[in-house]
Amino acid sequence: MASYPNVNAANKYARDVVAGRILACKEVRQACQRHIDDLKKSKAKNYPYRFDKDAAEKVAVFGQLLPHTKGKWAQKQERIKLEPWQLFIFSCVFGWLRKKSGLRRFTEAYCEIPRKNGKSVIAAVVGNYMFCADGEYGAEVYCGATTEKQAWEVFRPAKLMLEKTPALRQAAGIEIMAKNISSPADGSRFEPLIGNPGDGSSPSCALIDEYHEHDTPEQYDTMLTGMGAREQGLMFIITTAGFNLAGPCYDKRRQAQQMLDGVMPNDELFAIIYTIDPDDDWQDPSILRKANPNYGVSVFDEFLLKQQRDAIRYPSRTNAFLTKHLNVWVSARTAWLNMADWHSCGDGSLTLDQFVGRECWAAIDLASKTDIADVALLFRDQTETGKDKWIVFCRHYLPEGAIERAGNNRAAYETWQNSGHLTITDGEEIDFDQIREEVKDLASLFQIIEVPYDPWRATQLAHQLMKDGAEIVEYRNTVQNMSPPMREMEAAITGKRFVHSEDPVLTWMASNVVAKTDAKENIYPRKERNENKIDGIVAILMALGRAINSDAPTDPSLSDHIAEHGIRTL
Repeated sequence: MASYPNVNAANKYARDVVAGRILACKEVRQACQRHIDDLKKSKAKNYPYRFDKDAAEKVAVFGQLLPHTKGKWAQKQERIKLEPWQLFIFSCVFGWLRKKSGLRRFTEAYCEIPRKNGKSVIAAVVGNYMFCADGEYGAEVYCGATTEKQAWEVFRPAKLMLEKTPALRQAAGIEIMAKNISSPADGSRFEPLIGNPGDGSSPSCALIDEYHEHDTPEQYDTMLTGMGAREQGLMFIITTAGFNLAGPCYDKRRQAQQMLDGVMPNDELFAIIYTIDPDDDWQDPSILRKANPNYGVSVFDEFLLKQQRDAIRYPSRTNAFLTKHLNVWVSARTAWLNMADWHSCGDGSLTLDQFVGRECWAAIDLASKTDIADVALLFRDQTETGKDKWIVFCRHYLPEGAIERAGNNRAAYETWQNSGHLTITDGEEIDFDQIREEVKDLASLFQIIEVPYDPWRATQLAHQLMKDGAEIVEYRNTVQNMSPPMREMEAAITGKRFVHSEDPVLTWMASNVVAKTDAKENIYPRKERNENKIDGIVAILMALGRAINSDAPTDPSLSDHIAEHGIRTL
């Protein structure tokens, strides 16, 4: 009778996580529950996938025949011992097959794992297996990264593993050169890659290491396109969290979370994310084990506790600790909002149609004629305890010419344009007439109480809107004006009385806001770099500022001039 010790350990890990016997975050629990549920579903004839223990055991055995290349284990010439959580990843990615063809189910794997938890070992094992043990004739395996140094973080240990395994080299006819590994018998090759593979490349496996460092999805897209000639190509992403919420990695993470949540089913994507839960206190030492699956094995408590203490003591180290050791995504180094709290306030089922006829504030932020402009709609409800509850929607506008100048943001802008979250206007500058017509349309659907605007850019538009019948209010973006709504928005998000529609552009903008504090502890929204746009949040703050002061008298000292034609000021 066949023996499957590795598969059994992997399945036990999944059951223990789901049962709460192993401390794990929501995403890990979901990945394990998915596997357990799919095992049950696979018994039905009409379910298209089956779990093959032989295929799963094969890759686990292969991985554990390879030697360690670093640390005390390499010094002792020990072979790799895969931990149960690693066995779970290998078993799922390689064990699930399609019933009709016998080919692998998963074409893509997204593994988000903190530093020091053996990411490179996992990627190196996958690379070597796909190169010489997967049965793919003329295999092409690439270690993709943004820099040569990063590409070698995976390729180097993979190369060392083969160098230290002469029996495997001989059996597979492997030749090891300085910068690549090949098998002349069938032309298979394994090499690091910076940038895109050239035309004619046909990857059978692409290892994308530290995907969070990629500003664009170009390398990923090119390799994915090149896999078209492969029957069961594998895109294997392994990364820590990062700072760029407009980048391709965070977008892939969001897709993974939507799949795990059951919002956007994707039967061909395997995903597991080791992090902490939104309600966890990152300063609590007990949560370190939750985010670090190799706690006590390759990453030790003394090390993590010191990193945590330093992050608590030195604010400049906080976000690096959160991203690298807890896999918490942050944007600015001194970010204003806790993005976990922000995400918990999202409701993807919300649409503006549900608020037709309701009162609202409609604020306009025109930071630049050649960049993003925003119109924010703010609705007010009441919580059960009688506190204000705020619901927000934003419309984002970008001139067509700005896309060409967008640099690192270009790929994100194009994605948001295609998804309908970003409106592109003709020409090199924002078409204020289009925004005027949009506001007029909104006024026909909602009872717009006021339209706050910053006179620095929008005085002419404000006069036009006033002629259209809008109640225009000048709202200067001063510290005195912006601090109260920022404090209210903070409190509302933390208290779960702030709701947004999971608009990805607005989420990106929220992550970019830095709170500048003055001597009186007033705060003001700033951004660290020009490419980190915050216009939608600024517009919301303007609307919120008017809403929370709707019954307060206007203070003329907040403006150094009186607007013409009767436009009220704040």
